[in-house]
Amino acid sequence: MDKIIVLDFGSQYSHLICRRIREANVYCELLPYNTPAKVIQELNPKGIIFSGGPASVYDKNAPKPDSSIFEMGKPILGICYGHQVMVSSFGGQVKRANSREYGRAELAIDDKSDLFSNLASQKIKCWMSHGDAAEKIPRGFSVLAHTDNSASAAIGNKEKRLYGIQFHPEVVHTENGTQILKNFAQRISGAKAEWDMKSFIDMTIADIRKQVGNEKVLAAVSGGIDSTTVAALMHRAIGDNLRCVFINHGLLRQDEEKDVVKLFKDHLGIELIYVDATERFLGKLKGVADPEAKRKIIGEEFAHVFTDVVTEKGPFHWLAQGTLYPDVIESGVSKGPAAVIKTHHNVGGLPKWLKLKVIEPLSSLYKDEVRKVAKLLDVPDELLKRHPFPGPGLAVRIIGEVTSEKIRMTKQASKIVEDELKAAGWYDKVWQAYAAVGDDRAVGVLGDERVYGHIAIIRVVESVDAMTADWSRLPAELLEKISNRITNEVDGVTWVTYAISSKPPATIEPQ
Repeated sequence: MDKIIVLDFGSQYSHLICRRIREANVYCELLPYNTPAKVIQELNPKGIIFSGGPASVYDKNAPKPDSSIFEMGKPILGICYGHQVMVSSFGGQVKRANSREYGRAELAIDDKSDLFSNLASQKIKCWMSHGDAAEKIPRGFSVLAHTDNSASAAIGNKEKRLYGIQFHPEVVHTENGTQILKNFAQRISGAKAEWDMKSFIDMTIADIRKQVGNEKVLAAVSGGIDSTTVAALMHRAIGDNLRCVFINHGLLRQDEEKDVVKLFKDHLGIELIYVDATERFLGKLKGVADPEAKRKIIGEEFAHVFTDVVTEKGPFHWLAQGTLYPDVIESGVSKGPAAVIKTHHNVGGLPKWLKLKVIEPLSSLYKDEVRKVAKLLDVPDELLKRHPFPGPGLAVRIIGEVTSEKIRMTKQASKIVEDELKAAGWYDKVWQAYAAVGDDRAVGVLGDERVYGHIAIIRVVESVDAMTADWSRLPAELLEKISNRITNEVDGVTWVTYAISSKPPATIEPQ
């Protein structure tokens, strides 16, 4: 199968490049920036992409690719930092820009052939994020596009099929970004459009069977789309050698435990081990307010519970998890030198004393891709449309210490948010919706009584892949109804606020 290789220089969006290439039905792999040219040659990609990254090419220890890559005769596209690597490698000059560009900019296209083919307009909005710029482009390259602050925002050497762009085509903020990457993958590199989710399923099932053999696998499931899809995929691959465990950590959505048990029994026909570990988890979280500490405690306690299940129900050799790539990239354990945004309880390996090998068959996919896989695996529609829910559960939606009072308020308020969105026809239009509760309090008046209660924070966002997100512009009437219901029905809440921060700079979950 034809493929494109992306070398990761540390951008938070490196894997989005792979994602966009796959949207063009071309298989794509992410590799570390320092992968030897010999290894890349053995993979025989049709083309190579250099990702962005936080470094400057003129820094002493700046990440650089194996220079032999340029002698392979493969088409290469450099993005942002990758563009600067291209310029520097071929004798051009990069320096600190006089006017740094962050955010949206207007890109004027000077040459609409090859890289910018099939674009309706001569000008597009693009996403910039750089403090360096090419002062002098290399000999043999020409300018393909520019912005007000970047005279060489896109350059190319068509004879050698080498291209560099200063903007990020992989993010949704860039107009026609997927088309630009498609042009590189298919038109310039000549890769065939042979990749889709059915191909992913077939390839993954073959990989699971090869990796696992006849050994027993324990799948951790939560009732969410990710872990349920893993269970369905593993079950199709290894059948009765799979057992699924559902651990109730006491931080689930309202009535979640009942719904999950029913789903696996009635719809998927997969045997489920149910463990109610509520007291264990909440006991460990008592008095803990730091968000990273809460995540780590939950991750470690999960491992302890798994150990108990393995001992009582085993033997098992593997633990299957529903980790997705946004979890991996934000945990700083991707292929490149990315920064850590948060610790994910499923990412980065399990404690050494938990003697289970880990298999994460969805770790190269994003949420919408997982939904496509799930549909092909006959996962029920009601689950496919369900909003994402974090692995640590309500612990990341409760700001500060996790208490039984906050859990109750968060559950009840979130249920109201979801119910009202469904009633108004908004639930399927947004990516995620919930209520968060912290320690902040405000005065309210119930009847003739003055009450000092908690503030419920409503968070509703729109997204495609969770790497970026924008707050949803809900009708004022809908927000008013949600607020009235929460303050009237959720004991202990006196105020309701609506979060209007986008990602970036905020995250989707508060902690």
